[in-house]
Amino acid sequence: MVSSVGWMGAVIAYVALDVTASTSADADLVRAAYLAMEVTAVSVIVPLAITSVLVGIVNALGTPWGLFKHYWVLVKLLLTLVATAVLLLESRTIRSLASAARTVGDPRTLPGTLPHSIGGLAVLLVVMILSMYKPKGVTRYGWRKQRRLREGAATSPSLPAERGTT
Repeated sequence: MVSSVGWMGAVIAYVALDVTASTSADADLVRAAYLAMEVTAVSVIVPLAITSVLVGIVNALGTPWGLFKHYWVLVKLLLTLVATAVLLLESRTIRSLASAARTVGDPRTLPGTLPHSIGGLAVLLVVMILSMYKPKGVTRYGWRKQRRLREGAATSPSLPAERGTT
């Protein structure tokens, strides 16, 4: 959970840098924003995203929610995987923009990554909302598992309340 919160915080910082790179009239500030965006994405956001995927899978497997029992867990996993994949692909663009910002005369002519950064933040917000509200809905796998547990409980003999002591 800490990695996911850190990921969201780093993306918020990245969005602020991206807005600066896209809107500032100061060429030096734009150049600095692109360079900071590269460091933030490569050194902070990517490691936190990968850690969030791994920790999320381990947590889901180790809790009663399970990884495939509830729709909200499955949707959360898929959104996190998609966000991480897009991030890994977009990191090449971020590196290219930072490299261009170092060498180009006027970095204000470079395209920003604002649609991707805002989209990534929106996906992370949806994932956070799913984690908080845990909407009802069991997958077919979860339904079968619950059914087997109920059937097993109905057919197993009752255990005495107390065992005799000697």
